[in-house]
Amino acid sequence: MSRSIIGILFLILVAFPPGAEVFAAETSQPNVLFIAVDDLNDWIGCLGGHPDCKTPNIDRLASRGVLFTNAHCAAPACNPSRAALMTGIRPSSSGVYLNSQPWRPVMPDAVTLPQHFRNHGYQAIGSGKIFHGGYNDLSSWDDYLKQTGDPKPTPAVLNDPHSRAGSIIWGVLDVEDREMSDYKMANYAIDYLGKKHEKPFFLACGIYRPHMPWQVPRKYYDMYPLDKIQLPKVLENDLDDIPKAGVRMAKPGGDHANILKTDNWRQSVQAYLASIAFADVQVGRVLDALDASPYAKNTIVVLWGDHGWHLGEKHHWRKFSLWEEATRAPLMMVVPGVTEAGSRCNQAVDFMNIYPTLCELCSLPVGKHLDGISLTPLMKDPATTWDRPALTTHGRLNHAVRSNQYRLIRYQDGSEELYDHSNDPLEWKNLADNPKHAEVKQQLAKWFPEKNAPDAPHDEPRGGKQKQKKKQQGKGKNKKNAAKQ
Repeated sequence: MSRSIIGILFLILVAFPPGAEVFAAETSQPNVLFIAVDDLNDWIGCLGGHPDCKTPNIDRLASRGVLFTNAHCAAPACNPSRAALMTGIRPSSSGVYLNSQPWRPVMPDAVTLPQHFRNHGYQAIGSGKIFHGGYNDLSSWDDYLKQTGDPKPTPAVLNDPHSRAGSIIWGVLDVEDREMSDYKMANYAIDYLGKKHEKPFFLACGIYRPHMPWQVPRKYYDMYPLDKIQLPKVLENDLDDIPKAGVRMAKPGGDHANILKTDNWRQSVQAYLASIAFADVQVGRVLDALDASPYAKNTIVVLWGDHGWHLGEKHHWRKFSLWEEATRAPLMMVVPGVTEAGSRCNQAVDFMNIYPTLCELCSLPVGKHLDGISLTPLMKDPATTWDRPALTTHGRLNHAVRSNQYRLIRYQDGSEELYDHSNDPLEWKNLADNPKHAEVKQQLAKWFPEKNAPDAPHDEPRGGKQKQKKKQQGKGKNKKNAAKQ
C-alpha cells in the first residue's frame, strides 16, 4: 500500500472515528411544510392584485424561492379544488365538480398526497382546513387537529347593517388572536416544528381565513381605514358581451346587487383585506418556527390558496366562476438546493402539478394516474419552455384554459369567451366571436379534457336525512290511516 493511500485513510479515521454517525444533510430526504390558505386570491403584496394589501410574511416566503405568478386552481370551489390537488385527479376525471360532492366514495382507491408520503416512510400530520370541511380523510394522517370554532361578534356588530349584505358576512371581533381557530392551527404546526422527529415529515397547516365570515380581531380592520379603501376596477357593462351561461355564473342580481343596495362595497373590501392580514400573521408565526427549528435547511415549503375570489369584478362575488379572479391563486415553493431566492415564474400552471412535483423533489414514486406533471424544470429555470396551459373546471363540461397570454372559456352549451391578457388583463373584452382569433381558440381548445366524468353523487343537505326519515314516516302513517278508513 502506498504512503499516499495510507495518509488518506489516516485522515478519514481522524475525521470519522469508528462508531461515529456519518451523514450528509444534503442527501437526506427533505421534509415538507404544506400551507393552505382558504379563499386567498391574488391581492397579496407579491402578486399585486390590490395596491393596499399588507402580507409581509407571505411576501417574505415568496422572496425565498419561486413565486408562480400565473397559477390557477383545478376548480373554483373549496371541495373540488382540494380534492383534485390532494389526489392528483382532476374534476373531469373524478366527477367531483362541486362542494356538495364527497370525493372519497367515487375515488375509494385514490392515494392522497399525505397518504403517499406516509406510505414511503414519512410522518404525515396536519391541522386546520386541508380537505373541504366534512370530507377530511383521516386515513391520510398519522395525527390531525381539526379546526375549532371562532368567537362570535357582539350583538351590536351582528345587527349592524354594514356588517353583512345578504349572506356575505363580516364584522369586527374584540378578541385576542389566540382565541381564533387559525391561531390554534398554527400553534399545532409550531409545536411540531419545535420537537425532535426521527422520520422525515409532511406537515400540513390549513389557515381558514380569509374564508367567510370575515370576522377577525379589530387591529386588522384598523390597518385599513374605511375612507382609504380602494375598490376593484369594474366595467359597468362588463357582462354585455358574455354568453348567458357566463351571466348565470356571475349572478349580478344576487350578491353584487345586495352589496350595492346596502352600500357595503367599501366595508366588505375592508373586511376581506383585514382577514388576509390576519391569515398572513399566522403564516408568519409558522415560518418563524421553521426558521428557529433544526429543520430549516432541509424543508420544502409550499404555500397555496385553493382558488381566487371575486369582490365585484364581472359583477360577481365569491369564487364559482371561470374568470381570472376566481381561478388565479397564490402558489409559491421554497426548495433548498433547487430554487433560487427571488425567482418569479410567469408561465401558466395549475395546481394539479403540485402532487407530482413534491413526489419528484422527495424521491417518491410518481403515479401514472396523476393528471399533472412536475414543476421542477420551472423551479430550476422559471423561463424554461412550458407549453402546458392551466385548466380549470366548474361543473361538468364547463372549462377554462389559461395559457401565458389567453383565457378560453367554454360552457356546457358550447358558448365561449376568449380574452387576450397581453392587452386586456381585466378580461373586459370577449374576443370569442372574432374570426381573427379562430386559430388561437383552436389551439387552446385542444387542452379541454377528453373525458368528462359523470357527476359524483351529491351529499344531502344538513338535516336532509332527518327530513327524509320524517317524510317516510309521514307516508307510513298516511298509509295506516288510509287502511283504517
